[in-house]
Amino acid sequence: MKNSNTVEVPWDQVEPQALRGLIQEYVSRDGTFYGDLEKAMDQKVDMVIGQLKAGEAVITWNVGLRSGDIVLKKDIY
Repeated sequence: MKNSNTVEVPWDQVEPQALRGLIQEYVSRDGTFYGDLEKAMDQKVDMVIGQLKAGEAVITWNVGLRSGDIVLKKDIY
């Protein structure tokens, strides 16, 4: 990880309701791109879950800020 205050959290160790909330917040951000077609929230959530399962995206926790995020693995390593 680039930031020593940030740790990777295994997605399958996050409570399902918290995971869904984090993913929904992530996919609803301005500037998140999903291709040429707009997708429904459930489709976006499923897409991110697939990325987490495939190891393409990871959940991070910033200890100092006490906040979680989802980032593409290629952007942090």
